[in-house]
Amino acid sequence: MTARLEFAKRTQTMRNKKLVLKTMRNKIIWSDETKIELFGLNAKCHVWGKPGTIPTVKHGGGSIMLWGCFSAAGTGRLVRIEGKMNGAKYREILDENLLHNAQDLRLGRRFTFQQDNDPKHTAKTTQ
Repeated sequence: MTARLEFAKRTQTMRNKKLVLKTMRNKIIWSDETKIELFGLNAKCHVWGKPGTIPTVKHGGGSIMLWGCFSAAGTGRLVRIEGKMNGAKYREILDENLLHNAQDLRLGRRFTFQQDNDPKHTAKTTQ
């Protein structure tokens, strides 16, 4: 009887830990920014043509920088980044978008914000 009771307690503890971890995971929002290029060094080029034909680019293609976020509940809105990204612009993007996205994703008032170790993310003025 004692062994069964101990087993039941251990099982309940494991279930509680899994529930806590699941609840914690549901309260995390991740973010990052990316550059999307059209015909750049980081872009793959696929064209239809005769074998051996070399593709040409007349006007450089262009690129766009985006910031976005997601959680276990889904994705937030994408934000176009105008100009060069620096710490001040990053803080501005967070100020204008992070709480709105957390609200849209129904994370409540208390959530964990995750980002990578990019210098603009770890700057003292950003934290």
